[in-house]
Amino acid sequence: MSDRREFLGQLTALTAAAAAGVALPSLAMAAGPRTPAWPPYRDTVAIDGASGLMLVYLEEGDPAIAGELRAARDCGLAATLLTVAPAGRFWLDDAAFERARANIDKWNGLIERHPGHLAAIRSHDDLQRAHASGRVGMIFGFQGTEPLGEDIERIPMFRELGVRVIQLTHNRRNLVGDGCMEPGNAGLSNYGHQVVERLNAERIVVDLAHGSQRTIREGIAASKAPVLISHTGCRALADLPRNTADAELRAMAERGGVAGIIFWPYLRTDTQPMAIDVVRHIEHAIDVCGEDHVGIGTDTPIAPVERTPEFERNNREFMRGMKEDGIFAKDRPDDLYTFIPDLNSADRFDTLAALLSRRGHSDARIGKILGGNFARVMREVWG
Repeated sequence: MSDRREFLGQLTALTAAAAAGVALPSLAMAAGPRTPAWPPYRDTVAIDGASGLMLVYLEEGDPAIAGELRAARDCGLAATLLTVAPAGRFWLDDAAFERARANIDKWNGLIERHPGHLAAIRSHDDLQRAHASGRVGMIFGFQGTEPLGEDIERIPMFRELGVRVIQLTHNRRNLVGDGCMEPGNAGLSNYGHQVVERLNAERIVVDLAHGSQRTIREGIAASKAPVLISHTGCRALADLPRNTADAELRAMAERGGVAGIIFWPYLRTDTQPMAIDVVRHIEHAIDVCGEDHVGIGTDTPIAPVERTPEFERNNREFMRGMKEDGIFAKDRPDDLYTFIPDLNSADRFDTLAALLSRRGHSDARIGKILGGNFARVMREVWG
């Protein structure tokens, strides 16, 4: 698998193209703040369980920075769970450790340079302050434990550096357990149990997204604190390895955890998912877990994508590669997107909230789904 595809698999096709030096598509520019489609949105602590900005890939003075900051202002999010560690490769040396340290340094520098738009999140109080100030909080997280290597003492070190959520595996097997694309479905290793225990002790949230079915189930059982499945879909609606089965969703909810519904093509097994598919997965998760255990983890950048001819060409190339690698079935169309076309705006959470409201969901329930449930887990774990 090429480096470009690996990074795309982590941060969407748009972000990966930037990381690999591919010409970036332009961003669809919002006209500016508007009246919320769902009136309570401005008072809601909205949290995306998997998202970010492309600022880390842009050089100082790049005119695209203004568009990224505008999207940060327009999205209305209090925070996003930002991946600061590499994922999707076999990291057999300290490359992942060094890159994670470098990425954390980059993001800390960006937050310092843009204090009117970004905030570092280290505590639940930081979430409240970010929301009150209209900034987007950056929650540092890993998508995979590769940066730990075999040194469990790196966990407190990374906490000191600001990491507050650690996902155990990506798609592949690592020292902690099996990812969702491993046919062996081996679950947590002995070392994996030690990692979960230390994450609990250091008050870092355990994230089980991308885990194999057994890794998710055993991770839930091993953790003494509520866990996240930060970005996933419901396997009962789309039987794909990246989605979570009802049994694991129930077990997660019974221990106080939250599952975030993803915006990737995992929501269907045939054509491109749309907003109604996001809603269906949210509603199924509510039926299985209850409204206190469902969130949103888009796994898409905050800024909307302008579907230029260049972007369409790059996206089709990416999707063909993903199908070759077995991430998507070979009969899926080449023009799938790793975003939801009718939610392709910075304020997508507000739009989705309005859809849920029209379907009869209460304002209180919608507030939980948009971020209240994630915030509760973070408060319980972080203290």
